[in-house]
Amino acid sequence: MNLLFLTLVFPLLGYVLLAFSRGRISENLAATIGVGSVGLSALTSAWILWQFNVAPAEGGAYSQLLWQWLNVSGLQASFGLHLDGLSLTMLGVVTGVGFLIHLFASWYMRGEEGYSRFFAYTNLFIFSMLLLILGDNLLLLYFGWEGVGLCSYLLIGFYFKERKNGNAALKAFIVTRVGDVLMAFGLFILFVQLGTLNIQELLALAPQKFASGDLWVTLATLALLGGAVGKSAQLPLQTWLADAMAGPTPVSALIHAATMVTAGVYLIARTHGLFLLAPDVHELVGIVGGVTLLLAGFAALVQTDIKRILAYSTMSQIGYMFLALGIGAWDAAIFHLMTHAFFKALLFLASGSVIHACHHEQNIFRMGGLWKKLPLAYASFIVGGAALAALPLITAGFYSKDEILWEAFASGHSGLLYAGLAGAFLTSLYTFRLIFIAFHGEAKTEAHAGHGIAHNLPLGVLIVLSTFVGALIVPPLAGVLPQSVGHAGGEAKHSLEIASGAIAMAGILLAALMFLGKRGLATRIAQCAPGRFLSAWWFAAWGFDWLYDKLFAQPYLWLCRLLARDPIDATIGLVPHTARGGHALLSRSENGQLRWYALSIVGGAVLLLGIVLL
Repeated sequence: MNLLFLTLVFPLLGYVLLAFSRGRISENLAATIGVGSVGLSALTSAWILWQFNVAPAEGGAYSQLLWQWLNVSGLQASFGLHLDGLSLTMLGVVTGVGFLIHLFASWYMRGEEGYSRFFAYTNLFIFSMLLLILGDNLLLLYFGWEGVGLCSYLLIGFYFKERKNGNAALKAFIVTRVGDVLMAFGLFILFVQLGTLNIQELLALAPQKFASGDLWVTLATLALLGGAVGKSAQLPLQTWLADAMAGPTPVSALIHAATMVTAGVYLIARTHGLFLLAPDVHELVGIVGGVTLLLAGFAALVQTDIKRILAYSTMSQIGYMFLALGIGAWDAAIFHLMTHAFFKALLFLASGSVIHACHHEQNIFRMGGLWKKLPLAYASFIVGGAALAALPLITAGFYSKDEILWEAFASGHSGLLYAGLAGAFLTSLYTFRLIFIAFHGEAKTEAHAGHGIAHNLPLGVLIVLSTFVGALIVPPLAGVLPQSVGHAGGEAKHSLEIASGAIAMAGILLAALMFLGKRGLATRIAQCAPGRFLSAWWFAAWGFDWLYDKLFAQPYLWLCRLLARDPIDATIGLVPHTARGGHALLSRSENGQLRWYALSIVGGAVLLLGIVLL
């Protein structure tokens, strides 16, 4: 496990080589460096995983100090790595799924301008993400946190020649910065109160320093939650994720489905001891997740862009993870994080295959009949969609999502349980709406299937991992996270599994009824007055962009227009203007005429005499 640092070195070295090549190397060499560096990181991770299982570290955790980073006025921060079951799970997801996405991208991005630049950005992203999950202190974690934010901006705006892509990148950067500032406040509070930012020391000192519900721990966790909802696109900072689909499709798979958006989930799980000391904030985490998963589910029902549908589904599934965290189902949240990475990466890569085959068409209503032309993409959507909808027994999503629902039931959070069940129905409905419209019915466009190992291998591996095979991979979280209330299971758990499975099947059947064939029922619903209103409202993602534009953007622009004339400077400028005006007026009295001077003396004397008399 002393090779742990190499997991970061390889992608960082790949970034340096690609960045300094300045696009002057061939596409084959760029792909070799970009994919190979992440592949070496994945192999190193696999070796570390094997060592961790064969010869577990003392205490179930391994620390590697690389060097002392800061030691200023009591603030000590090392550049150190911490490996336990939680970071090991994330390490496997980031490097394993990241490698498959890089391999697919080497095919997808072929012939694009900025080929080597793309892999430079993605390698830097992998390095930043690994720093985030392996950092042994919150300052190093925050460094990686900002790194993935920077890479997100660069990759969303990769096609920077189109203004809308640049706007989407700016939107993602600015919205997530709101959360990042809040998170920084949380770090300040924790350091002032506890004198350290080392994560393990914080978890040990917090129960000694704070009583349950203490003001400072409540403020600190609330600030950390602000950072988490920003990065993980949860209410109320969820508006950036759908627009982030402006980036290349492999970017959507890498950053906005499998890894970066789960950073908020990882942060809360990593600092779970602090949230347990702030029960109100801990409860709020679950509420935020429950509300977000429903809002995103309804929004996904009416979208027409294949990638935006998947983006809202990501928002919804991250909501399930937040719901699990909020009810104390820590293991279930991380388990769903892992399975979600498998099937959501599969769906995004398959959507890239469809978009590429349909000459960059993304509107599902302009596709149709693709199942014969794109058999591998169709199989990927069937398996990935079934996992997303949590089809019983055969999919990975069923086991992880049902674990969350059971924990909600066992912990007595009935409201969150109903939200989760409603979200499961919506997920089945919008997922198979996408599949039935895009792959069945009348063909509306020409399509040519992708081929080659770089295209087929990632899809094939992810198809297998999205089935029950992926659910056989159990994250080694024992002793790392607290045990949940419903870990024992029971007959009620099987009843709930049957109920949730039936709900998922009902959603699929309703989707088939509405969107297979002539779609008469769907058309009548969409054309009625309530249908038109709800469609427009949900299509605009419940109007949050409009609301934020009125509350924040427009007042800011008005203030900019006001300050463009600089009223403060104009007010201060009255002093020199008055002086210059007085100078000009008095200068006119110096005209060289004797009579005028005599009159001025008399007038002045009269004025002074009048003042004295009064």
